[in-house]
Amino acid sequence: MNHLATETSPYLLQHAGNPVEWYPWGSAALERAAREDKPILLSIGYAACHWCHVMAHESFEDEDIARLMNELFVNIKVDREERPDLDGIYMSAVQAMTGHGGWPMTVFLTPAGEPFYGGTYFPPEDRQGMPAFRTVLRSVATAYRERRGDVSRAAGEMRELYEHASAAPRGTGTLTAPLLDQAFRTLARRYDERHGGFGGAPKFPQTMVLDFLLRQSRHADNEQALAMALDSFVHMARGGICDQVGGGFHRYAVDDVWLVPHFEKMLYDNALLARLGAHLYQATGSAEIARVTAETVEWVQREMTSPEGGFYASLDADSEGHEGRFYLWTAAELDQLLRRDARVARAWWGVTDAGNFEGKNILFVPNEPAVVAARLDVPVEQVYATIERARPVLYEARAARVWPARDEKIIASWNGLMLRAVAVCARVFTHDAWRALAIANGEFLFREMVRDDRVMRVHTAGATKLNGYLEDHAAVALGALALYELTFDRAWLDRARALGESMITWFWDDAMGAFHDTSSDHEALVMRPREVTDNATPSGTSLAVELMQRLAVLFDDAAMRRRANWVLETLVDPMSRYPAAFGHMLGNAGFAVHGALEVAISGEPGAADFHALTSEVAAQYLPGLVLAGGPEAAHAGVALLADRPRRDGRATAYVCRNYTCDAPVTEPALLAGQLVVN
Repeated sequence: MNHLATETSPYLLQHAGNPVEWYPWGSAALERAAREDKPILLSIGYAACHWCHVMAHESFEDEDIARLMNELFVNIKVDREERPDLDGIYMSAVQAMTGHGGWPMTVFLTPAGEPFYGGTYFPPEDRQGMPAFRTVLRSVATAYRERRGDVSRAAGEMRELYEHASAAPRGTGTLTAPLLDQAFRTLARRYDERHGGFGGAPKFPQTMVLDFLLRQSRHADNEQALAMALDSFVHMARGGICDQVGGGFHRYAVDDVWLVPHFEKMLYDNALLARLGAHLYQATGSAEIARVTAETVEWVQREMTSPEGGFYASLDADSEGHEGRFYLWTAAELDQLLRRDARVARAWWGVTDAGNFEGKNILFVPNEPAVVAARLDVPVEQVYATIERARPVLYEARAARVWPARDEKIIASWNGLMLRAVAVCARVFTHDAWRALAIANGEFLFREMVRDDRVMRVHTAGATKLNGYLEDHAAVALGALALYELTFDRAWLDRARALGESMITWFWDDAMGAFHDTSSDHEALVMRPREVTDNATPSGTSLAVELMQRLAVLFDDAAMRRRANWVLETLVDPMSRYPAAFGHMLGNAGFAVHGALEVAISGEPGAADFHALTSEVAAQYLPGLVLAGGPEAAHAGVALLADRPRRDGRATAYVCRNYTCDAPVTEPALLAGQLVVN
């Protein structure tokens, strides 16, 4: 066993038995590299990564390659999910060097941690234009020994890259409705009218962009924006990227039609998609979207929730050494399992004898229900009923297979995203089990992962470790706000505010006028990272801006409002030019431009009259909604609830904009008429 044997990360433990003398990132490895004047080989990946497994089997388990690595380098293995700071710092270097990035990431560093060469996957032998890993190892080591000047120049170029990235931001424009319209028009030019989504293969959900389009559809009365968001979600929901049997979505599609997924399932993708699904349902009333959203939340509850209430990180793409094997079906299997229902199921899920992936079938929904019914000459209701019978039968049969590995790390920011999604779904669909799931997760996070108003990054095997990042603080706080909107328990609001204030204390840089991703007392690295673009998840900065915007409305906090607006103003130009990289931030820009729709409901949360009013709010899609409520005793210090008493002893709703309110109402129908989006 190497130096990873005492780690808790499932990814690092996968490599604890390698013949490579891996170290975790830390002083032991860095000091050894400096002492022996050896370059560092830094390998970054994650547990559900298919190509990480491939490189591990081909190279890190190979005795000859391991011998080379051990002789020539100090080898460090990093779980990118535990250390997004290291991943971000060195990914930017690899992208600058090669023009692309991905995992596994392989970076060669000086003993001071400065990158001078890198790439992603390297095969053990020369293959398809890629150099053999053995060749790379020898060449890099030779360059470090014999051409130190070249290494120093390459490291110097990366220092310049980091210095440029660390420059103080400046204002680039004004937050206006034309900015949002320009972003929409740029996205519309890239939209795939036939299959939904943006661009060609590989195709990612880009959920935050779809959320912005949905917001824009309501603010600008833009039917095209609604169609883009809705059609993209439906295409994904009907594609192989969606698990048609077990619920939830895979990471992305390797094609442009959403059929063949990269089979890993990530918590964060499903968090963003479930919340989007709830909002799309509010906007459209689509029963299909409601079903797919429900199946996603139920997958999380059934397969991704720890006994203590935390949400696990991911499911692997591979099982039994093959990507996707767990999810594939033959036509004969469906015939045997479903018998009389097999004919309908085959037609519904596009199953053929030849298959659509390596001789087997990825289930997808190629046709509208009415088309299936017409082809089979059966009522459409019978088709629906058959599929409802078939799903649990297939699930039970699949559960008997060898399961993909599950990464049982509980990551704070991803849990915050999923907590928010589950709380929103519980509110929109009035679902008691999801309400309980959300509360249990919130209680777990604040019991196990929040200490002195600071969030820890990861909880694994009963141990909580690593100081949290900006994204952890903001995401968990936004999750707490969603719990407050669900339960109107003042404790969740106070917890969110405390985290928001702590976030500013530890991550905001007054001199620079920006947030950093790492706290001011974080380990010193070659740079202090500050990522503002939204990638697979919202950036820490965009989550922080949204949190400040919402807290500013709830507490009339002018300082938070100013900070949020300043950050947005520094990004006006890039948001308008590269909207696909700023999906979540564009939603924040829309909040700043159009203002909040403030709804205060005074009354007892458990009472029928209070529930009737909150249900009316939950039934409507209201971008920019900031919701507060509860009995008068819980109003103290909340600006949105100030002077908002019950009328005639009944639960009373106040719909306000900039704290100026319409007439208070006690009837849901009257409230519905006031819920007009700016």
